[in-house]
Amino acid sequence: MARATAGVVTGDARSVPAGAVPADLAGFRAMFSAFHHFAPPAACRVLADAASRGVGIAIFEATRRDPWALLLMCLTPLFVLVITPVIRLFRWSRLLLTYVVPVIPLAVLVDGVVSCLRTFTPAELRALAEASVPTGYAWQAGEVGDGPIPVTFLVGVAIVSAPAPGTRIPATSAAARRFAPPR
Repeated sequence: MARATAGVVTGDARSVPAGAVPADLAGFRAMFSAFHHFAPPAACRVLADAASRGVGIAIFEATRRDPWALLLMCLTPLFVLVITPVIRLFRWSRLLLTYVVPVIPLAVLVDGVVSCLRTFTPAELRALAEASVPTGYAWQAGEVGDGPIPVTFLVGVAIVSAPAPGTRIPATSAAARRFAPPR
């Protein structure tokens, strides 16, 4: 990925615990369709760790804890049955585990239903954030999207006060870039 993006996007081969990210991995944190895997105490550690480093964090979940989402998840095995023949690379084992012994459709169903049941609501996300990081962060939680299941999100950023009027900031500093007027 680093080669394809000329070094703009990079990765790290280490196993990185979300609640204790190594200090050398700096920058904004994003988590997509994974936060529901954390029990509330672990979820709080994830948020508190980002705040302890003064970095922003965004969490997005494409599942929801409601009857409509659960109903849609019950349809995922049918989707698996339809899409399996066109998945590349072809594997006989995939056909066997989809059509003969339907382990894959069943696993997708169970995973989807459990994910829906574990997904935090926007109010629960706000409560976790405020319990984890009581001051110094601005949090926004909600749902966006017009599809059958909106995306639930939580975004937190450190509150940074603007420098006093007339304060001179070196043009190369991070603060200067943050508060520079738009061009």
